[in-house]
Amino acid sequence: MRKIIASAVGLMLAGGVATTTASAMENQFGGYWRTRAIVQDKFNQDGESYGRIDNRTRLYYTAKFNDNFKFVNKFEFDSNWGSEPLGDIGADGMVFEIKHSYADFTLGNVRTKLGIQGYTIARGFIFNNDFTGILVSPKLGNVTPTLGYISAKTEDGGGYDYTEGIAFFQVGVQVSDNLSLTPYFVYYSADEGTSVDDEGVVTPEGDWNSYYLGTDFDLKMDVASVWGSLIYNGGDYGDDDISAFLGALGVDAGIAHGQVFFATGDDDAADGDMEAFFNPVGRSYYWSEIMGYGVFDNNASAGSPADGITNILAVNAGVTVKPADKLTLSADLWYAMLAEDNAAGENELGFEVDGKLTYALMDNMNLDAVLAYLAAGDATGDEDVFESGVRLSFKF
Repeated sequence: MRKIIASAVGLMLAGGVATTTASAMENQFGGYWRTRAIVQDKFNQDGESYGRIDNRTRLYYTAKFNDNFKFVNKFEFDSNWGSEPLGDIGADGMVFEIKHSYADFTLGNVRTKLGIQGYTIARGFIFNNDFTGILVSPKLGNVTPTLGYISAKTEDGGGYDYTEGIAFFQVGVQVSDNLSLTPYFVYYSADEGTSVDDEGVVTPEGDWNSYYLGTDFDLKMDVASVWGSLIYNGGDYGDDDISAFLGALGVDAGIAHGQVFFATGDDDAADGDMEAFFNPVGRSYYWSEIMGYGVFDNNASAGSPADGITNILAVNAGVTVKPADKLTLSADLWYAMLAEDNAAGENELGFEVDGKLTYALMDNMNLDAVLAYLAAGDATGDEDVFESGVRLSFKF
């Protein structure tokens, strides 16, 4: 398998970076594969069920020139069983994706990542995605600041004029062996103008300038680990002022775990103030199976903000047990409601129960089975929601 991957990657990289001899370069390979089957019922409150089987393959290749310089690449291709272009008879399809391709180098005590890469800010409440851009991180003892720019969209010419991006400054502080703090400042901007995408004018009311000032903390104790995030969201959108908050707190005590998060909503869309926590492009925080994407991340129930945490209060309590070396069982209870009523005057999303079984078939191969049920609140709809699925996966 590794010989096949090495040959394929070698052909793709022909004519690329060649700053040292082959004997001095270390070739590192890895990957991930999964096949899953899912059934989702009443997610859209239309009485319909949805089911599918799909595959995903990721191949990783890193050219390591020395301890301070490497070229990192990740490739991906997906298919749905019975669907073009890769999942039907014949199987051939042009669905090859470049997920990451960046240079990672350290000069002195400053590490730089340049190119297509991934990053997370504020546990995903602000950003958790792949992007094209740059990260610069000097190492200063127990303090590691990171300055970065994430390019979301740039269009200039041909009748289009639109620029969207995220600039941020984040500082990782290891206060002690048990406590770390990560304060950050994030600035998101989107110009007033027209985008080539189907949405046309993206910011019709004027420039969008939104900033986030917050901090994460992680505390490890003998009996449990505790984490938290607190974020203020300010700025302006045209003539409207933005003022919003998000707070989250979680605990993991081994057999028991839980979390709670709250993000403000907008109580009056016409008052000139935007009080709903604004999710910039690239945000992604997964939580429950049905309301928050969970394991299968195919869809979220009606009325839920899904992985873009805004206008919501959610509370979770769960347990995880390991009855055998290869078997792990977990169960979670979620309650969620909107912070501000929706247009119909409703706010309750409902109670959700999630169950997950994980069995290690081999050292690097797992089988996961998930069952989830949402007793729908009025803000979700009249019909309760159900999800079930299995996933076979391995890493190498």
